[in-house]
Parts: sequence; C-alpha cells; structure tokens
Amino acid sequence: MNLRGLIVAVVILAGLGGVLYWSQNRKPPEETAATPASATPVILKVNAADVTQIAIKQKQSDPVTLQKADANKWQITEPKPYRADQETVASMLSTLSGLSADRVVEDKASDRKQYGLDPAAVELDITGKSQGTRQLLLGDDTPAGGDAYAALAGDPRVFTVSSYNKTSLAKGLNELRDKSLLTVNRDKVSHVALVRKGQEIEFGRTKDGWQILKPRSSPADSTAVNDLVRSLTSATMQLSASGTSDPAVEFARATPVATAKLTGDTGVQTLEVRKNKDDYYAKSSTVDGVFKVDSSLGTALDKKMDDFQKKK
Repeated sequence: MNLRGLIVAVVILAGLGGVLYWSQNRKPPEETAATPASATPVILKVNAADVTQIAIKQKQSDPVTLQKADANKWQITEPKPYRADQETVASMLSTLSGLSADRVVEDKASDRKQYGLDPAAVELDITGKSQGTRQLLLGDDTPAGGDAYAALAGDPRVFTVSSYNKTSLAKGLNELRDKSLLTVNRDKVSHVALVRKGQEIEFGRTKDGWQILKPRSSPADSTAVNDLVRSLTSATMQLSASGTSDPAVEFARATPVATAKLTGDTGVQTLEVRKNKDDYYAKSSTVDGVFKVDSSLGTALDKKMDDFQKKK
C-alpha cells in the first residue's frame, strides 16, 4: 500500500469513529432535559386553620357570611343564622389554600370592567387571625371557556383561573346550608317512637339489637328498625327555588303520614312528615321552617307493626 492510500484509509477510519461516538452519546429528543417552565403565579395562599370568617358577595344575590364557631364548626350568620354544611366550607378552604393562576392576563390592568371584575361577579372577603382580611375577586368566564378572570384587591394584575375554582367558591345560601333535618348521631339513638294513623310503635335499643316496646313487647326485626333510623337521620331538606309553591302552605293542607321521635345522647328530636298528592313535606324540631323532602322518607315512615316484628 502506498503512502497516499494509507492516509486516505486513516481519514476514513477517523470519520467512521467520529460518527460512531456521536451516535452512542447523543440523547434522543424525549430524554433531553426540558426547559424549566415558569412557575404558575400564586394568587392567594390561605392557612385554613387561621381563617375565622368568609363573606361571599355575588351579583343579584344576598351576601352570605360564614363564621367559625366553637369546636371549629362553621355557622352561617348572614343573612340569617343557619347551620353550615361543613364539607362544603372545607372544600372552599381547600381551594383557597393555594389558589394558583393559569396565566397572567395583564401585569397592570387599568380597566377591570372588561374582565367582569369591576364590580366583580363574585367577591370573597377572607379574614384570618394573623393575615387580616384579603379580598378575592372573580369575574367573567374567558371567551374560550374553561377559565375565569380573577384578581386580588391591592394587586394590579389580572389572572385567569380554572372555571372549577370559581364554581367551588361561588356558593350561595342554599348551597352553604346544612340540609340535615335531624342532627342526632345515628349510632347514639337509644329510643324511637313512630306515630302514624293513631297507632304508636316504640322501639328500645338493646345490647343485641332492637326490641318493640309498644303496643306490646316483642322482639323486633333489627334490620328494619335500623333502616328506619337511617332514613330519619339522613333525611335532608330540598330547598325550593324561587317561584315554586310555599312548603309551609303545602304542609298545612297535606295529609299526615307519620311523626317520629328519636332519643339520643343530645335529647329528643322530632320529625313530622305529611303528603300532598305526590309530594312530601317535613317539619323538624331542630330547624325552623317546613321543607320539601324526598319521597323515600315518606315510604320509610309508612310502615305497620308487622313490618318491624321479628319473623323467626
């Protein structure tokens, strides 16, 4: 082999070696480190345990004020005192605990009206023990949908947040109310009295289940009595929308179905149920007013003595 051929061979070998090294050491596109994305702007950080009051103001709706009472239980204080739905309030606090924006629309917005933020569609005043009161503003939905405009009082920026965040926070009175008609603990019920059509049936809890006490002492079908207690303690009010008939008027002219009395560790609670056509209405000793209820409650109360007797 002459010198010229040797040089050509060396050059070709070096080129092949370079190609082999590059192919073995390059990273495929999916393994290449992604460019770090900018952090999602945090609009609000709330310590749920620190919050003592939430005021919600919405267009064409009465303001609602929630306050933390004893034992960390939430109560509605405005427009009237009501028990609050603890799970709904907890969900709101969870949303507020780290509310992040999808994006920043404007860093210094001179006109917030175009976003439905002046005045805001929804305004929440969140008061905490250590952080004072902060005002969150929620505006219109974005034209593309899926998001809503948001801002924080004192902050010139306008953000977008997911629509489900707005839905989680824009709660009205009926959504925030505790809809339970009885508050007795199901497992603590020791005595049940059911009065229907002039007949009274009484049950007493024993260590083995339930016993019929009236009209005569006999073993009870514990499953049937437990089903009755479950129906009563889980009964909820159906809050009427505006424009529907007044439940109190319907209750007054309805036919009595039954009255139940439950005795528990907090005393005696009573629920009276009546029927008008296909609708059922109830009046409870634990909450003011008369409410429409699900027909399943009426069915659970429309029982005879035989339905509760032990068959074996």
